[in-house]
Amino acid sequence: MKNIKITLSLLLLIGFSSCDDFLSEVPDNRTQIDTPEKISELLVTAYPNASYFALAEAMSDNVFDSELKQAANVNNDNSYNWEMQNQIGTDTENGFWIGSYEAIAAANQALDAIEKLGSPTSLNPQKGEALIARAYSHFMLVSLWANRYNPATAGSDLGVPYITKPETALLVQYKRNTVKEVFDFVEQDIIEGLKYVTNDYKEPKFHFNRDAARALACRFYLIKGDWDKVLEFSEGLGSKPTKIRSYLAFNAVPFSQMSLEYSKAEQETNLLIAYPNSIANRAGAYRFALAGNKSDEILGNQTNMWGKPNLIKAQGQYYSGVLVVVPKLYEHFKVTNLTSGIGEPYTATVLLSNDELYLNRIEALVMKNRMAEANIELGYFLGTRTSGYNAATDLFNESLVQAKYPVISNEFTPFYTLSPLQASYIKALAEARRKDFLREGLRWFDIKRFNLVVTHNTLEFGKVIRKNVLEKDDKRRALQIPLRASDNGIEKNPR
Repeated sequence: MKNIKITLSLLLLIGFSSCDDFLSEVPDNRTQIDTPEKISELLVTAYPNASYFALAEAMSDNVFDSELKQAANVNNDNSYNWEMQNQIGTDTENGFWIGSYEAIAAANQALDAIEKLGSPTSLNPQKGEALIARAYSHFMLVSLWANRYNPATAGSDLGVPYITKPETALLVQYKRNTVKEVFDFVEQDIIEGLKYVTNDYKEPKFHFNRDAARALACRFYLIKGDWDKVLEFSEGLGSKPTKIRSYLAFNAVPFSQMSLEYSKAEQETNLLIAYPNSIANRAGAYRFALAGNKSDEILGNQTNMWGKPNLIKAQGQYYSGVLVVVPKLYEHFKVTNLTSGIGEPYTATVLLSNDELYLNRIEALVMKNRMAEANIELGYFLGTRTSGYNAATDLFNESLVQAKYPVISNEFTPFYTLSPLQASYIKALAEARRKDFLREGLRWFDIKRFNLVVTHNTLEFGKVIRKNVLEKDDKRRALQIPLRASDNGIEKNPR
């Protein structure tokens, strides 16, 4: 179905330099999406065949300069210094932009085909999946290429083009919707899609099943600051859920199998899994990564609420421990030419999980000042990540949180107001999320929404030769529009 993913409406948006091959094909020879089976097949491609993990991680404070020049990578260097990537291909800004709009094109084509078939109720599951998939890709695009969501400025902040129709005109001039418009469209698609989305798939974890769709809604409303909606869409998980990741069980798996274990569909916490074209697993290919001599700043005992060892551990996998990883990204290399040994890498990525959903729920409880419930749930969650945790003696309360995470003036500055107590809890939650999703890019979105300052040092023989600081409201927090798209009329972000 690859040949129908890109319609003419997206040629300018994604910046293809030539469309002669597509235009020269007789329309009647193009694949027609005219049966339920073809629509379902098309929807397999409504998920980006690209990953944002590597680029988002490199922009965050999870990475450091390892000084491994043999692991130099221009895209990794650009992301670390918040500079525009000019490269195309795997794990690039351009790649994720194109992959997302290709996925959107597939979703729109499916919705159009459903409408042309008369929108029968039998196709409601496909309609629901297409709407949620379209919302997801646009949401990720606006989260990367626009300023953070702030209702005071969202009406004028540049968002991304929100595409809802598989247009067939070639010379379509795309205009960037505002952040508010994008968020409004995302919300409409989520609400409408949730009416129809189902669990009726052979492999439900590779589709927007009901739980994955609710988790996306929960993430969306967290960014929007709608705490009641976050709590609504996280109902049913329970105050002490068993459907979150067990790191005791994970650590018992042989190292060589850990990445496969992390992302497999049988893990109850995993709600949506994808296999995009990506080499994000190859941490040894990046100079700016989780350096072994810095990993304790994130995972050391002193970062644990009770001063005990964390069950989430980084292991020295590259260059005798100079670079370390939490082994969670499983790469499947699909050989396309056995003789020459060439092929395409696909990396298992967990896009949505109960772990994230649970932390989002706790954050909403904090913001609603339901501290008694937040204490039970956050204490439970952190206990599942602590070696030697004893619920009878490792108590969790407001005094402990405030002592561990004292308020620092002007540190966490979301668009809404935090009380001193909330600020301490939000920092505790942000650090918990940081540990749990190392290598998965989610830390970058916390940095954006909380407006955290990040300092990236470039070293030479251990000495700082360049200090790059991402200040609050720095324009570089919004990625620059890819060159191919801006050359075709998509307005650039200010710099």
